[in-house]
Amino acid sequence: MIDLTVVWAAIIAFAVAAYVVMDGFDLGIGILFPTFRVGEERDRAMNSIAPVWDGNETWLVLGGGGLMAAFPLAYAIILPALYAPMIAMLLGLVFRGVAFEFRWRDPNHRWIWDAAFCAGSLFAAFAQGMTLGALLQGVHVEGRGYAGGWWDWLTPFTLLTGASLVVGYALLGAGWLIWKTDGATQAHARRLARPLVVALVVAIACVSAATPFLEGRYYERWFGWPGVLAAAQMPILVAIAAFVLWRGLSRARDWLPFLMTLVLFGLSMTGLGISIYPDVIPGRVTIWEAAAPERSQAFMLIGAVLLVPIILAYTIWAYWVFRGKVDEAGYH
Repeated sequence: MIDLTVVWAAIIAFAVAAYVVMDGFDLGIGILFPTFRVGEERDRAMNSIAPVWDGNETWLVLGGGGLMAAFPLAYAIILPALYAPMIAMLLGLVFRGVAFEFRWRDPNHRWIWDAAFCAGSLFAAFAQGMTLGALLQGVHVEGRGYAGGWWDWLTPFTLLTGASLVVGYALLGAGWLIWKTDGATQAHARRLARPLVVALVVAIACVSAATPFLEGRYYERWFGWPGVLAAAQMPILVAIAAFVLWRGLSRARDWLPFLMTLVLFGLSMTGLGISIYPDVIPGRVTIWEAAAPERSQAFMLIGAVLLVPIILAYTIWAYWVFRGKVDEAGYH
């Protein structure tokens, strides 16, 4: 018999992973934006994400909406615990979206919109990382509600995860530009990527070293049997991916840096899944305790089965249509 709770957990995890992968690189371009020269370099960077950036956020809506519908208890606990970073994230996304549109329509004040695009991207990425860190470090729950304080989300660990995600997104953005541009813009992105690779590996190491000591169950899952089998492989796989990424920065395979950055993100998300599962609120609430009634899950699954393939289809089509290199005039 199919466990609908596990199915919905997988759907939400997929939506969050898709959002991180697809919206991560355009947030990364926003983070790196001030380093590009005004004019052609900035125009190329913006044109490279123009056809896809808005659709990428579909996955964020699916993940948030799915959490509310399929795991209402988790939604009711997480939202008040993380109001501040989540509001900061949404405001950052709003600033970025407005700046993206007005940059082309108000050239006399383009420097303002460029600054807003960078600030919105930076705030959104940092807030997402802090939200993840706050969830990982634990949420104070009593009964069926949040019992912590307003500032519980602000700790050295959440600052670390926020900065780590900013670095990761910036590297995704650099990898995207290496793949999608050429000439001076591509060369500049390659130069930016090298220190970002080092910074991301250090960030992964620091977060990985701190996480098992946040919660007793994390330690058991990573260093108990059979979890230790996966834990022992992760540093090796991260090192291999980082080495291939570093070598790829000096080779002609323009797609390789972006792909290997995605591999690093995939390994990080796998480690996160090993740490948390089967909890939706680590150490407090499991996915089964937080789940909506089975009939509700079954009803919603009908919509998901119809809509998710459609979203995947138009996303794949959009990326296929705009698969070439980009210049200041657009894709060619």
